[in-house]
Amino acid sequence: MKIVVLDGYTVNPGDLDWKPLEALGKLTVHERTPIGEVIARLQGAEIVLTNKTIVSQHAIAHLPALRYIGVLATGYNIVDIKAADERGLIVTNIPGYSSNSVSQFVFALILELTCHTAEHGLAVREGGWARSPDWSFTVGPIRELAGKTLGIIGLGAIGKRVALIGHALGMRVIAVGEAEQKPPQLPGFRIFRFPLEELLATSDVVTLHCPLTEETRKLMNARRLAKMKPTALLINTARGPLIDEPALAEALHKGTIAGAGLDVLSTEPPSADNPLLSAPRCIVTPHIAWASMEARKRLLQIAAENIQAFLQGKPVNVVRG
Repeated sequence: MKIVVLDGYTVNPGDLDWKPLEALGKLTVHERTPIGEVIARLQGAEIVLTNKTIVSQHAIAHLPALRYIGVLATGYNIVDIKAADERGLIVTNIPGYSSNSVSQFVFALILELTCHTAEHGLAVREGGWARSPDWSFTVGPIRELAGKTLGIIGLGAIGKRVALIGHALGMRVIAVGEAEQKPPQLPGFRIFRFPLEELLATSDVVTLHCPLTEETRKLMNARRLAKMKPTALLINTARGPLIDEPALAEALHKGTIAGAGLDVLSTEPPSADNPLLSAPRCIVTPHIAWASMEARKRLLQIAAENIQAFLQGKPVNVVRG
């Protein structure tokens, strides 16, 4: 059984091992694969694993040995699912592996925007505290989260965990979710259905946890940003295109909202002229909320379990077009 990983570096830059997958067949791992080399690298492969490298209709048509495509992530828009279905290929993803990591990172962004720990630490290193005439030294306002309203857009596994953490910090939690998404059992918890204008107008922190669809693309546009409080924060650890980036940059420059914490952008890596890279009160991190060692180890284990289930004729975590 020939197994090929097209882009293994982000999942395992060297701090984990590939033993769970090596036990299943002859494994070849490429750190990265240019799109023009996908077909050549997958010749003879029955199983391909990919994180962000596109497996297109063209590639599927030119890989007669291929039987299985495993996406090393939850989102699977990098695979042409229709073409895979037409070929009878099994496509799987890995849901839920990073819920702990991402929800933790959401609050790392929120806490940085409210406590400014990095700014204070840098100011101390640069001598600001040593030069201060006072025993306590601040470079920006510090705000408590207790008593504030946390607005969650999307109540999947991550959204629910964010709700629990927010509640533990004393926040009032509200959410917009689909009808089938059951809210967590929290005192005072309120769930809205679309439209979401009331949530935006009420929340002190708005955090995005919805999937990227044609309906949610640029969900946070200029009109919706204007609905938010001028003291509110916007957090996005879901998908970059959920936000109209020029509109958010303008809102930050004008003070329409107080700040933003973003782990995802519409194009990754971003172009140097992305307006959010220079916007005030905007923290941008390089799509790392998912990438704790524990989450990546869990991802590799689930990837191996997905392949085992497929080989046993009982595939799990199968995605359809």
